[in-house]
Amino acid sequence: MKATDKLFAGSIPALYDHYLGPLIFAPYADDLARRMAGLRPARVLEVAAGTGIVTRALRRALPETVEIVATDLNQPMLDHAAAVEPLANVLWRQADALALPFTGASFDAVVCQFGAMFFPDKRAGYAEARRVLTPGGAFLFNVWDRIDTSPFTHVVVAAIAALFPDDPPRFLERTPHGHFDKAAIEADLKASGFGRVTMETLRLPSRAASARDVAIGFCQGTPMRNEIEQRAPDRLEELTEIATQAVAARFGAGPVESTMQAIVIEAR
Repeated sequence: MKATDKLFAGSIPALYDHYLGPLIFAPYADDLARRMAGLRPARVLEVAAGTGIVTRALRRALPETVEIVATDLNQPMLDHAAAVEPLANVLWRQADALALPFTGASFDAVVCQFGAMFFPDKRAGYAEARRVLTPGGAFLFNVWDRIDTSPFTHVVVAAIAALFPDDPPRFLERTPHGHFDKAAIEADLKASGFGRVTMETLRLPSRAASARDVAIGFCQGTPMRNEIEQRAPDRLEELTEIATQAVAARFGAGPVESTMQAIVIEAR
């Protein structure tokens, strides 16, 4: 993972939330919230909360008496999340998932949506989740499967990569879609102190109002934007339009629909 893979700043948080939220994140957020409700926790820690997409889903799914502490490494993401809407009994806090500022055994459940892929040290991140869990507590998280199982993402990445054959932007393939080996995930979790680990491969629909919405989301609302601007300053809009045409050629101009695939993990 490159240093820029973790850089969610400037206009990225707002674009990420507006375009990618409904396109790829909200359906899986609702799934995690439903699973979390079945665990009946009293206190929940969310790591890598981003712009609060899962946080809002959790708040809808859980009783208001349940305390939710939502953390992220990037303060701009949390600032955007907190500004979207007031949420009862939710505390927003900047924190590094590899060095959580909480005492041991202080949460009934830890949840993380598409954040584990960003942990520089996966086992350290998993060990921190285990440390703050009460006995019998659950660590519930998901990761993206291979990039070719999520066609919208794959088409955009291929379209942009073709423009830079000697040095293609690979953020989406390298990091978000780079941690899908189930055996490796289970081995890391068990090495971090977890016992029972269950996994489910989950395919869900992915929809957008237009092909351009898909292109904006990935090209301008993720750290791939940083890669594009490093290689082609002042061409972001042009390249976003090229990605738009690639999506439209495959799926139509809009509304567009495809599928996406992730792995949902529960560790006890």
